[in-house]
Amino acid sequence: MAFAESQNPLRVYRIPQSRYIDAVRWLSPVSPSDRFAAIAYFDADTNSPSIEIAYVDPNPQSSSPTLTPQSSWTSPSRISSLRTAHSTPQPLLAAATFSGSLHILASDLINGGVMESEATVSQLGFHSGPVSAVDLREGGIECVSVGEDGRVNLVSFVGDSSKLNYRRIFDSNGLVGYTAVKWASPSEFATGGYGFGIQWWDQRTPGGPVLQFKGNWCQGKTSGIVHSIDIHPSRKHTCLAGGSSGTVFAWDRRAAQQPIVLSGAGTGEAPNSLLSESEVWEVQYDRYTRRLNIGNISSTRILPVMICSEDGILAVIEQGEEPLELLAEPCAINSFDIDRQNPSNVICSLEWESLAILTRS
Repeated sequence: MAFAESQNPLRVYRIPQSRYIDAVRWLSPVSPSDRFAAIAYFDADTNSPSIEIAYVDPNPQSSSPTLTPQSSWTSPSRISSLRTAHSTPQPLLAAATFSGSLHILASDLINGGVMESEATVSQLGFHSGPVSAVDLREGGIECVSVGEDGRVNLVSFVGDSSKLNYRRIFDSNGLVGYTAVKWASPSEFATGGYGFGIQWWDQRTPGGPVLQFKGNWCQGKTSGIVHSIDIHPSRKHTCLAGGSSGTVFAWDRRAAQQPIVLSGAGTGEAPNSLLSESEVWEVQYDRYTRRLNIGNISSTRILPVMICSEDGILAVIEQGEEPLELLAEPCAINSFDIDRQNPSNVICSLEWESLAILTRS
C-alpha cells in the first residue's frame, strides 16, 4: 500500500544489544538534558531475565546516541509487561512476569539511576499463569493487572510496607481472558481480550464491567486479540486498540457497538487501509504529529496514532490520511515508547536484539 512521506527529517539510530528485548520505556527526566530508559532483557543463553536502567546520551559529537547501563534488577521470571509512572525524581516501574508475579521497582535518577525493588506480590492465587498486562496509575498509587486466566486485580501499597495489597475485582474462572489494560481515570480503566472485545470498568460499580464492546464486527474474525489499549487524557470517552491481523480501531463509548476502524478489515464490504497484515503489538496516541490545538478538533475525530507490528512496521496513522511509515524492519518491532516530555523522540525494541532510537525534527 502507499505510505505518506514525512515532511520532517527523521533520524534513526540502531544500537545492537547482546540480549533479547521484551519491552522498553522512557523514564521521566530529572533535567532537560538527561534521558533515561527502562529496558526489559532476556538472555536466552543463560535463561536470565532482567530490567536495566540506561542513560541515553544524545552525544552530539558522534553520529549516534549511546546507552550507558546504570543499574540492573534480576527478575525471577521473564517479563511479560512493563509500565512506568511518570513521576520524578524516583519514577516507579511495574514489572509483571510469565510466572504470575508483579514487582514494583523504584529508580533514583538523581543518584545514577539506582534501582531497588519496592514491593512484590507473588502469592498463590494472584494469577494462574502469566500476567498478560499491567498499568500503573499516575503517581504510582495503584496498579491494575489482568491475565488470560480471566482475573482482574487491583494492587496498591500498604502504608510503608514492602508488601503489596491486592484485591480481586473480577474472576471469570477462565471463561474470558484479558490481554491488555489501561487506566482512564482514578476509578476507571479499560481491558481488552479475545474477539476484539473491550470492557470498561468503574470501581464505583463493582461486580463486573459497566460497559462492553463486543468485537463481532470484523467480518466474522472474532478470534482476533486486542494486544494494546491507549486512552488519551483529554478524550477518555474513546478507547484506542491494536490487535490481530493488522487491526487498529477506536471505540467511542458514546457510539454503542460501532467501531472506528483505522486499519484492518473494517465493517463494510470494502476493506480499510491495511497498514500491517500481522499482530499490532502496541498502540499509543502520537502527540508529536498534532499541529492543531486539540480543543479545536472534533471530539469524534481520532487523534494521530503510532503503532508497531510483528512484520516490522513502525508507523503513524491519522484518520482520513495515508499512513506515515517511520520504520520498516526485516524483523518484528516488539514495543516502543514516545517520550512524553519531547514527543519527537521514540525508542523501540527490535526482535533481532537491538534498540532503535528515532528523532523527528
